[in-house]
Amino acid sequence: MGDLPHLDAAGNAHMVDVGAKPDSDRVAEAESTIHLDLETRTALFGGDLPKGDALAVARVAGIQAAKRTSDLIPLCHPLGLTSVSVEIEQVPEGARVVSRVASTGPTGVEMEALTAASIATLSLYDMVKSLQRGAEIGPLRLLRKSGGRSGEWVR
Repeated sequence: MGDLPHLDAAGNAHMVDVGAKPDSDRVAEAESTIHLDLETRTALFGGDLPKGDALAVARVAGIQAAKRTSDLIPLCHPLGLTSVSVEIEQVPEGARVVSRVASTGPTGVEMEALTAASIATLSLYDMVKSLQRGAEIGPLRLLRKSGGRSGEWVR
């Protein structure tokens, strides 16, 4: 179990000590998709949803979520983020959310990017559910990360 940094020698979960790790510029990007029918997709991107501007709400929700990741994921460190962006684009299957999170510090921002993409997509669901309760979300996945000891990783 020593190979898993969030587990101690006895197998108990703990927060990893990153105090001795050097600061590094960290960036991570993640994506999530919400699958929508044509009518719902048209309403979403046309600004015709009963609840209002879903795209703006989802972007702000994703940014807010990235900043609160350590409140949601028990073993994540609270981080000083230097930037968070959430972009939403229309795709044939519905809407694609891409989040980009950056920080300078001793630990990565992958969880913050994944949380931003996830919550932005959940916010889209909340905004379209009156039109399409059967909308599906997924996949949610990391696209790339850079910085730190392990360097660059790209899907």
